[in-house]
Amino acid sequence: MVIMRPLAVLRHDLPASLVVFLVAVPLSLGIALASGAPVAAGLVAAVVGGIVAGALGGSALQVSGPAAGLTVVMAETIQTFGWVVTCAITVAAGALQILLGLSRIARAALAISPAIVHGMLAGIGVTIVLGQLHVILGGKAQSSAIENIAELPGQIVAHHDSATLIGLLTIAILLVWPRLPKAVQRVPGPLAAIAAATVLSVVTGMTLPRVELPGDLLNVHLVPQLPDGGWGGFALAVVTIALIASVESLLSAVAVDRLHTGPRAHLDRELVGQGAANMVSGALGGLPVTGVIVRSSTNVAAGAKSRASAVLHGVWVLLFVVLLAGLIQSIPLAALAGLLVHVGAKLVNPGHMRTVLAHGDLPVYLLTLGGVVVFDLLTGVLAGIGLALVLMLRRTLWSGIHVEHEGDAWRVVVEGVLTFLSVPRLSKILGGIPAGVPVRLELVVDYLDHAAFESLHTWQQAHERAGGTVDVDEVGHPWFGEGKAGRPTRSRLAASRAVPRWLAPWSAWQAVEGIPAQQTRRGATEFHRRAAPLLRDTLSGLADGQRPRTLFITCGDSRIVPNLITTSGPGDLFTIRNIGNLVPPGQADPSMNASIEYAVGVLGVEEIVVCGHSGCGAMAALAEGPPPGPLSVWLRHAEPSAHRTGSATLDGGVPDREGDRLALHNVLQQLEHLREYPSVAAAEAAGKVQLTGMYFAVGTAQVYLFDSAERTFRPAGSAAAVAPGG
Repeated sequence: MVIMRPLAVLRHDLPASLVVFLVAVPLSLGIALASGAPVAAGLVAAVVGGIVAGALGGSALQVSGPAAGLTVVMAETIQTFGWVVTCAITVAAGALQILLGLSRIARAALAISPAIVHGMLAGIGVTIVLGQLHVILGGKAQSSAIENIAELPGQIVAHHDSATLIGLLTIAILLVWPRLPKAVQRVPGPLAAIAAATVLSVVTGMTLPRVELPGDLLNVHLVPQLPDGGWGGFALAVVTIALIASVESLLSAVAVDRLHTGPRAHLDRELVGQGAANMVSGALGGLPVTGVIVRSSTNVAAGAKSRASAVLHGVWVLLFVVLLAGLIQSIPLAALAGLLVHVGAKLVNPGHMRTVLAHGDLPVYLLTLGGVVVFDLLTGVLAGIGLALVLMLRRTLWSGIHVEHEGDAWRVVVEGVLTFLSVPRLSKILGGIPAGVPVRLELVVDYLDHAAFESLHTWQQAHERAGGTVDVDEVGHPWFGEGKAGRPTRSRLAASRAVPRWLAPWSAWQAVEGIPAQQTRRGATEFHRRAAPLLRDTLSGLADGQRPRTLFITCGDSRIVPNLITTSGPGDLFTIRNIGNLVPPGQADPSMNASIEYAVGVLGVEEIVVCGHSGCGAMAALAEGPPPGPLSVWLRHAEPSAHRTGSATLDGGVPDREGDRLALHNVLQQLEHLREYPSVAAAEAAGKVQLTGMYFAVGTAQVYLFDSAERTFRPAGSAAAVAPGG
């Protein structure tokens, strides 16, 4: 049902419908010519597509009509079955589209790779150009693209008459039109090109083929006729036209949604509307109807606000055919051929090729294009789908396997899906690892099949018998968790749900896009959507109380994320943050005193970490002399750090900046302050708590731990053991 608000229709949709009408008429005539159908069939499809699909479809601003994307299929169908049977095929294809829409599977068409769709359109464009070039050059298009290519050189060197002039003039106008002033461009380029070429041919009295229309266009009768035989080919043609028309219409509807901010398209309803339009068009002797992105984008650009614009454009086409049929018969076929060459060339879109290349699907695009040009549209599309499936399987089943040396140890990382297809390569890589060495096997796999499990299991047993060690570390579901025992995990449902290995309270896109006013809200939404379901079981066990093992004292600097740099999660750290990661001496600060007493005396933490960092603003202020105010008062607690003697080093080296050198001294000084707290001193003396000095180099993302034996901060993981700092 079409609901039209009179004021909006008069203000927006009426002018837009006139612009779309002016674009639709020449395109409809040209597409009928390229399809080998009666020229009137293109106009019938334009009328029906505008009125029926516009009223019943699910996309308010999409404009439907005969489309260049079906010209190759229609030409082959008409040549095989004849026109009246082709009309019956169009009716049947429309009925199939209605069934598909009612079954609510319209979105399934979007599963077809864009590379296939773009390759199909490019192949159609190449085929149209190759055929219509012969018409421009005064000849006749051949039945196949190969024949058109073979005969094109001879056609080029042959004598050229007025048809060539008209065709080239049409193309020239279409190429120049977008560069003209905006006021001139208010007239659609296709209309201007066809009008100029027609006027020139009539004024100069050129004798050349022109559009032919039946004497009584209003004498509409049921054209369709069923074939006498060959029902298999008939059914294949119905399915082919229905699928291509559906995919093109749905993709066009999605593209139109990106051009405006109004209601989104209802794709199932759109498919029903397109099917109804095809049934009516075929019954009245028209070409198949699809959603057309050229007319639809013109409709949006012209300011249309509702489906009234598409409906009215169909009404204007009908009135034009009835009142100005004689004018249509003045149009030279060479002018329409020039228009089609321009349209076909635009279907080969370099932007689409760049996008496809960026996604790694260029082979699919090229194979589809080549198949459409050399064979036919269905063969090209099926070849593209086949190659896309092969590439999908390769990407899905191909595992990333690489080896790294870590001193005397080896690290093997396996990513992706590990199946029998990757076993030969996996065995070769594992076989190259020397016997007796320690190996860390990291499995970041989404699935591990029987063959891969056996390969890993056998290698692990053999390597350990030879004196080596294998430390298996799985990120995600533990497919190989019972590998040593020979008990495989058979499915994802049988694997225990895995909490993420790292909990990063930030995301790269937020850091780049940076919307400070909304970052907390967006982050909370992201946590609720993705992390909360995975953490719910963990947090439910902490609901009645916390049992942290570490008291973590660090700076309030936003670049320091304790859980991130310690790979810890909820319930692991009892964190205290302040400016400069200070522990006021002599229990001078009540808040710090209460926090430390609670962590040690009540929670019974086993470790206390003081973490400083590079580029600390507090240490820089301490080195230069803080300005008067609250910061100066607070930094008095750090003055003992500034008076320390000797060198504090990172892996034996002294930092270049004074603030970083002071930050190292400050960590060690705060550890001394901690030992002035009675509860800390007693717990350390009893061996119940360990004090650790930590330093985080922000620029290199390197964590350093203080080695009291060597009196230096060592990179985390480099030392066999870290003694208590002090």
